[in-house]
Amino acid sequence: MNNIYKKVFDVMESLDISYDVIEHPAVYTIEEMDKLGIDSKNEVVKNLFVRDDKKKRYFLIILQKDKRVDLKEIRKELNCRPLSFASEEDLCKYMKLSKGSVTPFGVLNDYDCKVEVVLDKDILSFERIGVHPDDNTATVFICPQDLESIMKNHGNNISYIVI
Repeated sequence: MNNIYKKVFDVMESLDISYDVIEHPAVYTIEEMDKLGIDSKNEVVKNLFVRDDKKKRYFLIILQKDKRVDLKEIRKELNCRPLSFASEEDLCKYMKLSKGSVTPFGVLNDYDCKVEVVLDKDILSFERIGVHPDDNTATVFICPQDLESIMKNHGNNISYIVI
């Protein structure tokens, strides 16, 4: 097992969460993920790491992979300052991740719980969702409510919106 994502599996096992994992070549985009052909039910989600214009608030937005994002609309929903994509430096600082491996499990590396999680309500109706385990060479399929439980257990704030 890859040491980078061992922590993710340890957390899931400690919470008695069931999951499936598929290892694959590194992927950096949803398009590359689609080419692997492992997502027959469109369960893989897209994860966006954004920040407000004052770099006071950071958000991890989790949504169905084919949805388009309007940061102005999300800003209204979250009642925050203007949003833009966070830098790779910020991604590394807050979630210990690199570009191309943004994942909800990154919040487990956010020891100060600075990152606010924003879940698209639509993914909560999925039976399972596919996310990287802090490394883009594998995909974990997990019940969205279990993922939600992991993030809440860790202490990050979670908001729910319709995207």
